[in-house]
Amino acid sequence: MSAFLKGMRHGIPIALGYLSVSFGFGILAAKHFGALVATIISMTNLTSAGQLAGVNIMAEGNTAISGYLEMALTQLIINMRYGLMGISLSQKLDSTFNTPRRLVASFGITDEIFAVASSQPGKITANYMYGMILIAFLGWTSGTFLGAVAGEILPPSVTDAMGLALYGMFLAIIIPPARKSRGVLVVVAAAAGCSLIFKFLLPFVTSGFAVIICAIAAAALGAWLFPVKEENA
Repeated sequence: MSAFLKGMRHGIPIALGYLSVSFGFGILAAKHFGALVATIISMTNLTSAGQLAGVNIMAEGNTAISGYLEMALTQLIINMRYGLMGISLSQKLDSTFNTPRRLVASFGITDEIFAVASSQPGKITANYMYGMILIAFLGWTSGTFLGAVAGEILPPSVTDAMGLALYGMFLAIIIPPARKSRGVLVVVAAAAGCSLIFKFLLPFVTSGFAVIICAIAAAALGAWLFPVKEENA
C-alpha cells in the first residue's frame, strides 16, 4: 500500500496539470458530441493529442472504410511514442510485474507518467504505477467532464477562449526543446507549415490524413537534415 500511496503522491502534480488541460478538451469535444460522450472518450483514452485528432475526425462524419482507415493511421502515428515508452519503461519494472499487470499499466503510460516513473531510482512496482496512473486518470477525466459541462453552459465567447488551453499544452511541450535544438525547431516549423498548406490550399484533404502526411514529412525532413551521429546515439 505504501508504494501505491507513493505513486499517488507523485501523480498529484500530473493530475493537476491534466485537470486544466483536459478542461479545454472537454469544451471542444462537447461541441460535437455532448458532455457524456466527451467524458467517456477521456475515460477510455489517455492520449491528449490522439483524442483531439480523433474528435476532429469523428466530427467530419466519414463513416466509409476510408474514414476508419484514416482514424487508425492517425492514432498509430500520433500514439506510436507510447509503445516506445513502454518498451523503455519495461527495463525498470520489478519481478512482480507479470503480463496482466503490464497490460493494465500500459493503459496509463503518458509522456508525464513515463518521465516520472523513469526518473525513479531502482526498480518500480506495479502498485506504484497503479497509484500514479489512477490519480492522473482521475485528473484527466474529471477535467474533461467539468470542461464539457461548462461548454454547454457558458457563452461561446468564453468557451472559445478556454478551449485554447489544450493548444497551450502542446506549445509548452514543443517550445523548450525547439529553443535548445535547431533540429527540433526545423521539424516543428515544417510540420506547422505543412499544416497551413493543407488548411488553406488543400482543404479537401481530411484532418486525419493531413496529420499523417505532415507528421511523416516533418519527421523525414528532420532525419535527413539532422541525423543523429552514431557516437551520440
